[in-house]
Parts: sequence; C-alpha cells; structure tokens
Amino acid sequence: MCTQRSNEIESYLCQVDQSVTYGMTSSNTYYYTKVMANLFLETPADNGVTFQSIGSMADFWTFAQGPLLDGLYWTKWYNNQSLDQSTQSFIYYENLLLGVPRIRQLKVQNNSCVVHTDFRDDISGCYDVYSKEKEDTSIFGLLNGTAWRYSSEDYLGGSSHWGKITSYSGAGYYRDLEITKRQSAEALQTLKDNLWLDRGTRAVFIDFSVYNANINLFCVLRLVTEFPATGGAIPSWQIRTVKLIRYVTGWDYFIIACEIIFCVFIFYYIVEEVLELKIHRLQYFTSIWNILDVVVILLSLTAIAFHIFRTIEVNQLMGKLLKQPNTYADFEFLAFWQTQYNNMNAVNLFFAWIKIFKYISFNKTMTQLSSTLARCAKDILGFAIMFFIVFFAYAQLGYLLFGTQVENFSTFVKCIFTQFRIILGDFDYDAIDNANRILGPIYFVTYVFFVFFVLLNMFLAIINDTYSEVKEELSNQENELQFSDILKQSYNKTLLKLKLKKERISDVQKALQNGDKELEFEDFKNSLKELGHADHEITAAFSRFDHDGNQILDEEEQKRMKHDLEEKRVSTVDFTIAYSVSKLNKYSIYRPVLARNAFII
Repeated sequence: MCTQRSNEIESYLCQVDQSVTYGMTSSNTYYYTKVMANLFLETPADNGVTFQSIGSMADFWTFAQGPLLDGLYWTKWYNNQSLDQSTQSFIYYENLLLGVPRIRQLKVQNNSCVVHTDFRDDISGCYDVYSKEKEDTSIFGLLNGTAWRYSSEDYLGGSSHWGKITSYSGAGYYRDLEITKRQSAEALQTLKDNLWLDRGTRAVFIDFSVYNANINLFCVLRLVTEFPATGGAIPSWQIRTVKLIRYVTGWDYFIIACEIIFCVFIFYYIVEEVLELKIHRLQYFTSIWNILDVVVILLSLTAIAFHIFRTIEVNQLMGKLLKQPNTYADFEFLAFWQTQYNNMNAVNLFFAWIKIFKYISFNKTMTQLSSTLARCAKDILGFAIMFFIVFFAYAQLGYLLFGTQVENFSTFVKCIFTQFRIILGDFDYDAIDNANRILGPIYFVTYVFFVFFVLLNMFLAIINDTYSEVKEELSNQENELQFSDILKQSYNKTLLKLKLKKERISDVQKALQNGDKELEFEDFKNSLKELGHADHEITAAFSRFDHDGNQILDEEEQKRMKHDLEEKRVSTVDFTIAYSVSKLNKYSIYRPVLARNAFII
C-alpha cells in the first residue's frame, strides 16, 4: 500500500524523531540524579542514620532535623564564609532551591479496624492499613495551621503516589517549611514536640524542587516514609530529573527546528493514512504495519499536545514562583507528566525502528524471522498454555512457602519475576533454604528440572525445528528479486527507452535531410515507414510543425523541426549521463541533484 515516496517520508520521520527524542536528554541527567541521591539518601546524621536506613519515627525526626536541613540550606562555603546576601539556598553552590520544601502526612482513623474481643481490654485503639476511605480528616494537635487541619487533594493540587506498600492520595496534613534553615528547624521542632506523627500516621512525604542553570535541568525530589500497620518505617524515594525549559542554547533551537519538521511530517503522514483508510476501509487494519502506523501517529499527536501544554504550564508556574518566592513550588505534576512524555517518545522511537522490517521485507533473508514466528505460532501457543500452568503453579507454591520470610517471594507478582530470574541464573538459594529447609530445596530442584531443563528446551526445540524448515524451503526457492536487481532492472529499462527515443529522433532527422525547400507529407511518410515507424507517430510528428495544414513543410517549418529535434537529442544524452551517475552513486531522493551536476559536467 505504501509507495517509495511514502517509505522515504517515513524514514525521514524516524530520523527527525530520533533528533527530537535525544534532544530531550543527556548524560547530565544521570549525574544530576546521582548527586542529589547521594546528598539526601546517603548522608548520615550524627548517630549514623541515613534516609535509606530509617526504621522508626524517631529515625525519621533524626533525619529531618539533621541531614535533610543540612542538605536543603546552603548559606556558607566550606570555610564557613557566607555565600552572599541572598536568602535563597544554592545546594552544592550550583542548584537553586525553588520556593520552600513541603512536608505532608496521611493518617487513618482510630478504631478503623476491629479488635478481637479477647484483647479489647488491653488494646484501646486500632489503626488499620491505609485506604482513602479510612483517612483521618479531623483536626488534632494545636488545632490551628495547615499542619493540624486536613486539606483535600483538590485544594492542594496533588496527585496519588504509588508507594511500596500501597497507593496514597494527594491530600493530608501539610506544613511548608521556611526560606531559612533556622526557621525551618523551629517549624520541625514544633511538629515533633506536639506529636505531629502518631499511631495513625501511615505515610510522610517531603517534596521540594531544585534548578541548575548550568545544565538547564530541574530535579524534583520526593522522599517518602511509610509507617505500616505492623509498626516500623519503610523509606522510599522518587527523583525526577527533567528539562522543563526547552529553548535556551543554540542546540535547543536546532531541536525546535526538528520539532517543526516533525510536525510537518506527521501532518503528511496523517493525510496519507487517511487516504489509504478511505480506499481500503476495514481491510486497512488487516496489516500489522498499518496498525503500527496508526500507533505511531497517535503517540506523536499526544506528544505534540503535551509539548504545548507543558510549555504553557511551566511559564505560568515560573511566573507565580517569581512573584511569591516563599511559597511551595509544585513541580511534581509537571515532572511526572514530563517523565511519561519521555517514556512515550521512547516507545514511539522503538516502533519507528521496528518499522525498518517493513522496508526490507522483500528480501528472503530478512523474512526468515517473520516466517519462522508465523509458522510456529500455533505450536508456541499450545506450548505456552502448558508452560504457564506449570510456571504459575510453582509461583503460587513459592509465595505460600517463602512469602513471609523472603522479600523476592513476598507478593505473587514478585514470585513471577523471581522465577524468571531463576531461569536466567539470578537467584538467592540460601534465602530459600533458610525459609524452609525441607520444601525449599525440593521446590528449587524440581522447578529447575521441569521449567529449565524440560519446558525451556521444548520451547527452543519448537523454534529451532521451524527455523530449519523455513531455511531449507528458502534455500530451495529461486533467488527472489533483490534490491540490487531492482536498481539494475530500472536502470536498464530507462536506458533502453532513452536509446529508442534517440534512434527515433535520428530517423526523423534523416527524413529531413533531402535538401528540398518544400517537403510533402507523402515523401516524409514513406521515408519513415521504411525505417519501421507507425502511421500515427508519423502523422503526429508532421502535424505538429505543419501550422498552415497544407500537408507541406516549407523551408521555415523544416528549420523549426530540425531545431526542436536537435534540442531533444542533446537533452536525451545529458539525461542518460545524469541517470547513470545517480544510479551508480545512490538510489535516493538526491537523484535531481546528481542529474544537475552531471548536466554541468
């Protein structure tokens, strides 16, 4: 369904898509993330507590009042000399702390679970695991201030967060810290003294954003400490390094040029696919390549829409922050969607690369993969049913045997991925053995035997046998038309046509070389018929220059015909040279340029 021109457009679209995608990222993003992670996750307090090692509420307060404040507020050089008169903090002297950090918690209601009758005399309160329906929204503590009054998710403009234990809403009790370290330390001490965290607390979020002008990158950090119903604390974190301000350097303006070209290509692409869909209707979707085309277009349109939305939102947010520098800068929403935008472009670029198979599918060597998979699809489907019955049976067994003691088996999903890792040789046998000294070794040995030695080798045998059959069939077939053959045939046909044209021009010129001042149509016709020309060709050629229609070419009309024939003969020779040069150099859209160069030569 796709023409050569369409394939060229799609290949250019792939190249532009790569430029746009790679223009959004660089190695600086990794190092920026690493530096921020080292500072806030691995810096220890005086007693050795880091964020990664938090195990209780006491450890959380130790981290918050120590490494967190020290990392957020940099006002002096390493020799204790003041940085400058600015009240804003520059982390590592290079990264501007945007606005002020925010600390937020989510709580559950007391008596949100049921205590067994045998323990009601000893247990006065019961705080269930977190769920949005059981959130505590009542006023507590000092009663006044946002830290003690519940705020809804809509009011905060927040969004849900997927933690290690469960998913949390964007609501809760929050306290924005101050712009100086001393004031923030006092605010945290007030929260700690008035028991801001209690038995009902299920998660605490610390959100802040920094900006590095040297590399034009934002780093949006979220430090999460979950307090499960079992007691203790489980830390986790989320660090997103994104480029929200796009057009600053010369390279950025080159990227915007690529983005404009990308939009033009997408528009052309949409028109082409709509026309194909109109012609072929529902049969259009019977081709996997057409479906892939639609997916690429939809992802590209979504990316363009988000790009416009992101630009508008960043400008509004930055304008608000510059007017109110003492407020919390909520870049979490934009950072999240920027990350999804990058992921979407990565998937789009992956599909663009996969479409290369569409252009080389005429070659029998390149069709071995698709032919093999298509032929053994039914066998693989039947085998997959048998494989996953055994695989999920072992996953359920592992979850029930080791789920309470081994982290890799703590959930059914983790069991599935752990068993895939065992197939690849990545496993912790000692943890399985320690969890169950009898059934652990039995589980491991039988799983390796049935899944690795039996089922996996059956899968490889199915593919190997099918591949051997396909390869043998292809070797017995006559050689299909290769790409070089296509170029050679096109070249030969064109030269043949040009040669015939040149010969016909020479025949007409011979018919005119009789020296008569007037040439009658019958004499002209008889001369060319002897050379094998058809009557309609002779009549058309003569009538073109017989302006008065008297069936006679006078001296002026003959001169005009000779001049026209000479021009055609010269242009034919020049085009033959140009065509030869273009074919020998490259079969591509550069053909007109090569032809022009050959004409100059």
